[in-house]
Amino acid sequence: MTEAGDRFLEPAAEIEIEMTEKRSRFIAAVRVARTPLEAKEAVREIASARPDANHHCWAYRVGFPPMEYYSDAGEPSGTAGKPILGAIQRAGMTNTAVVVTRYFGGIKLGVRGLIEAYGAAARRVLEAAGAAWKVASRTSVIRLSYEEQGNLRFYLRELGVEAESLNCRYEETVIMEVPVPLSMEERASALFGSLLARGQILGWEWR
Repeated sequence: MTEAGDRFLEPAAEIEIEMTEKRSRFIAAVRVARTPLEAKEAVREIASARPDANHHCWAYRVGFPPMEYYSDAGEPSGTAGKPILGAIQRAGMTNTAVVVTRYFGGIKLGVRGLIEAYGAAARRVLEAAGAAWKVASRTSVIRLSYEEQGNLRFYLRELGVEAESLNCRYEETVIMEVPVPLSMEERASALFGSLLARGQILGWEWR
């Protein structure tokens, strides 16, 4: 069984929503991003799709434990990126990038109005996307014979590794990529070492 500390939430879907506040259009988009690079690429992709917008404000929270960053993208300091990040934090999510695009409608919203509008847009898109539970893991690559697959899968279930999460390549031997829950890393190392010593696997390493 995996430990509760291994589990985290990320967006269940990648979607966009739109809202209007005093004639300004706010278009919020959420993307799954598991590294800062993926988050920045998502921001670039969304911004390039609407080059005529006045602002593309964003925040991301990625990794486990999470890394966080945000940008006001030309809005007054603290009025856009920070409330977007706050919405992600309150949703309890990681691996999450949110971009809120604004088309200015001619009426100034003021500092409080901007904070509320950007925060609301981010909150709504996260609620619409929903959340999915994931397990933080480290990948082990194991080489074994075809005959030993059943035995290894039995041991992996004891570590909390689901069969559908395995990635197998079938060559002269079987190459199995195994996502081991972080709380089981030490136990897995001992198990794989023991299986190697007994000849039940041919080799293994952490990736």
